[in-house]
Order: sequence, then C-alpha cells, then structure tokens
Amino acid sequence: MGELSGVEDDLKVYDDFSGKLDDLEVLNELANEEDDAAAADEVAQGIASLDEQFAELEIRVLLSGEYDEHDAVVTVHAGAGGTDSQDWAQMLQRMLMRWAEDRRFSVDVHDEQPGDEAGIRSATFTVHGTRAYGLLHGESGVHRIVRISPFDSQARRHTAFASVDVVPLLDEVDTDITIADDDLRVDVYRSSGPGGQGVNTTDSAVRLTHLPTGIVVSCQNERSQLQNKATALRLLKAQLADRERQKREEELAAVRGEQHDVAWGSQIRSYVLHPYQMVKDHRTDRESGNTSDVLDGKIGPFINSYLEWKAKGQAVSKDALEV
Repeated sequence: MGELSGVEDDLKVYDDFSGKLDDLEVLNELANEEDDAAAADEVAQGIASLDEQFAELEIRVLLSGEYDEHDAVVTVHAGAGGTDSQDWAQMLQRMLMRWAEDRRFSVDVHDEQPGDEAGIRSATFTVHGTRAYGLLHGESGVHRIVRISPFDSQARRHTAFASVDVVPLLDEVDTDITIADDDLRVDVYRSSGPGGQGVNTTDSAVRLTHLPTGIVVSCQNERSQLQNKATALRLLKAQLADRERQKREEELAAVRGEQHDVAWGSQIRSYVLHPYQMVKDHRTDRESGNTSDVLDGKIGPFINSYLEWKAKGQAVSKDALEV
C-alpha cells in the first residue's frame, strides 16, 4: 500500500504538471493572437511556477535508492561545546521537525533526554512521509554552529557541535534481522517527559542495548512498557540494518578505490551567526545568508543540492568502475 501510494503521488504530480503546461500553451496562443499584455504576464508567471515544479520533479528522479521511499528515524546528539552544544542539538531538532511539518509529514518523538541546563542531550523521532528517508539522509553528519553564546555572561563567541543520524524505518517484511535474547539488555525506567499520570508514575520507558555493537535506543512516549519495547525494538533493527548497509557500501568503495572527502566526525555544514551570517554545506558548497529561515526549517535547497551532488558522484564512480 505504501508503494502504491508513492506511485499514485508521482502520477498525480505528473498529470498536474502536464495539465498546467497544456493550459499555458493555449493561453500563450491567445495572448499572441490578441496581443494581450495581461495574458502574456499570466503566461510568464505560470512558466516561473512550472520551473519550480519541474525542479521538484527532477529531485524525485534522484530518489531511487533501496530505502528512499521509507520513513526516516532521526537521532540528534549534542557534541562538543557543553551547554551550547545541548542548546544547538535542540535547535537542530526543531529545524528538522519544522522542515517535516512544512511538507505535511507527521512526526513521532520516541525519546528526548533534556540537557543539564538547557536544550537536549539527545532526541530520537520518526518522520513519516513519502520519501522521508531519501530526502533526509543527507542530513546525517556533524553540524557546527558559531555564535555569541547566550550562556556566556561575557558574551563571547562560542563554537558548538551536534550530530544527526538518519536511518530508514524498515517494515517487518524488509528485514530478516533477528536479535538473540542474550545480545540484548533491557532496562526500564520512569518516563520524564509529558504524557500524563499513567506515563509518569510507572516504569514504562524502555532502553535497549545491543551488546555486540553497543547501539542504544530508548522509547518513553508510548502508554505502556510493552508498546515502548516494541517501538524500541523496531528502531534498533533499523539501526542494525543501516549499519549492515553502510558496511556493504564501504566494502564496495574499497573495491572501487574511492576516497570519501566527508566522514563521520567532520562537519558537513556550518551555521555562522557571528560575526557574519551564513550557512554553508561543505560537501556541495551551497550557501545561504538567511540563517533564520534555514534554522526555521527552510533546508530544501540544501537537501536538493546534496542529492544532485551525490548523483554526480555516483555517476563518476560508475564511469570509473566501467573503465
């Protein structure tokens, strides 16, 4: 049903684009025949709108990966920078969730660990929507912010880091991953967030630790311990499946002899709020001087640039492999 919904959405977008193009062609003929300036202006505006819609269609073509159609599980972690990094992690969480809301995607927050003084130490949430993972996976990596710290009484400039991890949410039919009971440690604790008396007064929150890999996932926002455990187990399987996918890609890259410029632990994007304002993606060189819009979720241009950059890199690698 999910695949059918995606195909129907593609067809709807195509039919809409084709219909608007036909209407503009007719309007353009009338404008030329009657020398109608108002109609000519309407045609020009319609072409500009179609240009934007066509760019969106081009991005859809780039989303053809194995899991690009899936929902996305997003985890944000505070890094170096103390309280500033925890505040920055919460800002990143808000930015990504606002982007999802603008696209009318739904978001489920599974776990959120508050910071010591402000912000969050970590948060995990799922973005539900067509191609959510395909669009968001380029946000994985380290994000750096440079600003006047609101937590420094001397108003000095600080640099802080936070990481984003994005994995596809897999259906049961998409993975045959099994987890042995001996490989899993289950901890239960009392939920700390909102949720009402039934949530906050019982040990319903669940933390799962996969002992062989050290991966830890938590869920505390469901009503019962059983529901939290089921959700956490699904998130853990998604993490393990993504680890296997990354392992396969690394092995293939080693065979091809590829050198990756961007790796975990190096910033993929910088957000400078002082002494000037600029957001720059270090992979694509995409820049924006409107930092407030970017932090408010307007990251579409960065996502599109990453997908185009990735597609070009894959094409070059394919050509080199064939040679």
